[in-house]
Amino acid sequence: MQDVFEWMLSYGWALWLVLFLGFAAVEALTLDLFFGMLSVGALAAMIASLFAAPLFLQVVIFALVSVLMIGVVRPLALKHLRHSTKDQLSNIDRLLGAPALTLEPVSGTAGTVKLGGETWSARSADSTVLPAGVQVSVARIDGATAVVEAPHSGSPAEHPAPNQNEAR
Repeated sequence: MQDVFEWMLSYGWALWLVLFLGFAAVEALTLDLFFGMLSVGALAAMIASLFAAPLFLQVVIFALVSVLMIGVVRPLALKHLRHSTKDQLSNIDRLLGAPALTLEPVSGTAGTVKLGGETWSARSADSTVLPAGVQVSVARIDGATAVVEAPHSGSPAEHPAPNQNEAR
């Protein structure tokens, strides 16, 4: 047991490196900026270990850096990410509110739309039937299905003419 403790004191940097990589891997899976802050704390402790700081000081450095990162950096980063412009949005967020064209009638359960040059399965947000050839907007994305709605409050089911996109 004494040998293990001596090894930990001699190669503490390796333990901090494992923690750093572990926290970074969990952050890559969760993307909530919490474990990334802990990984920075582990990196700071690893650097302290390389400079032969005692174990107690390494733990204190890990705790202080992690708390500062979680308390100061994380809220600023989350605020920046939440208040991004349309050009900074990626993936699904960019599709919200985007125009789409119904390729076949879209009901509350099934249909297809042309969205961003691609064909998506779709359903209407309020379960009304949207005829083919109508311009709609994306309300949300559920998995691989675009939930769409008519851009105006008038019921598209009352006007089934295929050339409605001219009137809208």
